[in-house]
Amino acid sequence: MLKKFLKNIALVLFLNLLIKPFWILGIDRTVQNVVGVADYGFYYSIFSFSFLLNILLDFGITNFNNKNIAQNNHLLRKHLSSIIVLKLLLAFIYLFISLICAFLIGYDSTQVLLLVILAFNQFLISFVLYLRSNLSGLHLFKVDSFISVLDRSIMIIICAILLWGNLPIQFSIRWYVFAQTIAYFLTAVITLIIVFKKAKSKFLKLNWNLPFSLMIIKKSFPFAILVLLMTFYNRIDTVMMERMLPDASVSEDYMHSGEVQSGIYASAYRLLDATNMIAYLFSVLLLPLFAKMLKFKESVESLVKLSFSLLFTGAVIVSFTSYFYSEDIMRLLYPYNLSETMEHYTIRIAESSTVFGLLMGCFIPISTTYVFGTLLTANGNLKELNIMAASGMTINILLNLFLIPYFYSTGSALASFSTQVLTSLVQVIIVQKIFKFKVNYQFLTTILIFIVCVLIIGYLSKGLDYSWIVNMGIMIVGSSIISILLRIISFKDMFNIIKFG
Repeated sequence: MLKKFLKNIALVLFLNLLIKPFWILGIDRTVQNVVGVADYGFYYSIFSFSFLLNILLDFGITNFNNKNIAQNNHLLRKHLSSIIVLKLLLAFIYLFISLICAFLIGYDSTQVLLLVILAFNQFLISFVLYLRSNLSGLHLFKVDSFISVLDRSIMIIICAILLWGNLPIQFSIRWYVFAQTIAYFLTAVITLIIVFKKAKSKFLKLNWNLPFSLMIIKKSFPFAILVLLMTFYNRIDTVMMERMLPDASVSEDYMHSGEVQSGIYASAYRLLDATNMIAYLFSVLLLPLFAKMLKFKESVESLVKLSFSLLFTGAVIVSFTSYFYSEDIMRLLYPYNLSETMEHYTIRIAESSTVFGLLMGCFIPISTTYVFGTLLTANGNLKELNIMAASGMTINILLNLFLIPYFYSTGSALASFSTQVLTSLVQVIIVQKIFKFKVNYQFLTTILIFIVCVLIIGYLSKGLDYSWIVNMGIMIVGSSIISILLRIISFKDMFNIIKFG
């Protein structure tokens, strides 16, 4: 299993590092700069709202299916059509409830129209993720890896034409949303065809099986509650900011209006979100591996240590580097816009830098969650995870209610960081209690030394007489060398695993 994990995570990382940086730095960043911080904040707050209830699109089916197919490959053909019908039904329920909630919180017609399109996009994303769960459940990780970057690849092509193709159009946030729709739709169709071939089905024959659907929902319900709770404390921030702070058109303090603060938060969060997607791919690979190993009563300790070492090391380097060079990064990615005053630009950079530094710090506990939380999911410890997630959501909402009126987007970032640290620690404690892993004090000491060394390298690199990009590169390379010297990541061990299994 270690051999399979390393081979496939290498492919996943290669493809995502090939596509995602261009998407983030070339397309997504350009869109934010072209439409402006207020328009992007307007879009992002509604996007986050569409995300809050997207569990209704899936109800935990994807996670359940990933684990179920990994343990029972023969069930793919039997369950495929029935689950597709169920997901279509859930899509209508999701749209209906989303619209009701939108009216209740006071969305106007423009916001509702954008929400409908984004809701359809959420359905397409959910559908693709379900289809991919079949591929990962069958351990077809190579195929799944290519699918994982397909939507972004298509969006890069479409957005590049819209932004730089000299078309007789004024690019707006709606064109960006429509590009997403096309990309997700094409990805869904291609993935559906692949899954059909693997299921040895020649055509789509939809079967509505009520007893089966109820059984799936019953078994998936704990997954659904978990995802709903975690989605709320991960995505509620911008929705609360946009609703709690005054509208930009009437606010006396434009920079601290709901749309602008949501845009500032989004400019930082999108970078975390993009980085987070790479870590998320670890969990996609780990869930079926953990599920299969637990089914056959194999020890998972080695895989836990290996995956945690890889993720944690990268997370520490990325997070600390982002903290030390936050202002430089934000100035590079989001330069001065002619539509804003120099005063507004200065405020935007200062606040987005602080938010960025705090949010990227979340990457460390999030990475920890992707290992330990995935293990608990594979083991069926959903009661414990749900209690943890409910507590995290409550704490996050309360912190946001208290901090946003005083500290705006910075307060929301601080709330997110506090919540992520707390929930990740709780998951580690639960895993230790259930699996009774032997505490490796030498490994923990090494981790602590590594963190201190990265901090020192960060402080020293800031004082070098080179450009900030060179200094940042020195910090990254230096930190990576330290991780190798401390043998947190042993390339020799990984090579031996790949070579000899």
